[in-house]
Amino acid sequence: MDRRPGSAFVKRIPEGDTRSRLVCDTCGFVRYENPKIVVGSVVAHEGRILLCRRAIDPRSGFWTLPAGYLELNETAAEGAAREAYEEATARIEIDRLLAVYSIPRISQVQLIYRAGLLDPDIKPGPESTEVGLFEWEEIPWKEIAFPSARWALGHFRETLGLHDFAPRGNPPGELGNY
Repeated sequence: MDRRPGSAFVKRIPEGDTRSRLVCDTCGFVRYENPKIVVGSVVAHEGRILLCRRAIDPRSGFWTLPAGYLELNETAAEGAAREAYEEATARIEIDRLLAVYSIPRISQVQLIYRAGLLDPDIKPGPESTEVGLFEWEEIPWKEIAFPSARWALGHFRETLGLHDFAPRGNPPGELGNY
């Protein structure tokens, strides 16, 4: 990116492209804006599922899965494990990729893993006010923060006992425009 005095980004379609992009008027550098990658997991332990009550917006006070943005220089599975630790001090073992969700309204792609909890000694991290392990019937469904968390919980239940399955995607009719 050109940071020389006088450089300015303007929206235009660069040569050979089909979409309007931010282009530096001084040097022609194209600033691509791409979706954010979110990584997380449905973490199970002895038939219960780990949920975190959010301490931050959006949806502060609501329950969700441990998840967050993928950082530079980490694999998606490493990011999901890091998020579980940051949000619930949960040490987890990733089993396999559970789902890939597209949420175009907020420009996100979510990679959700199925995982097991290695140690049930969990506590809230800085982005959670509370964490808990819930039996299926105890999940606070009306307080789940995001539709994709509900989708992942349902997909987790669908794949219980399966060792070989294709990752799930957005449910039929759910384009992620919530």
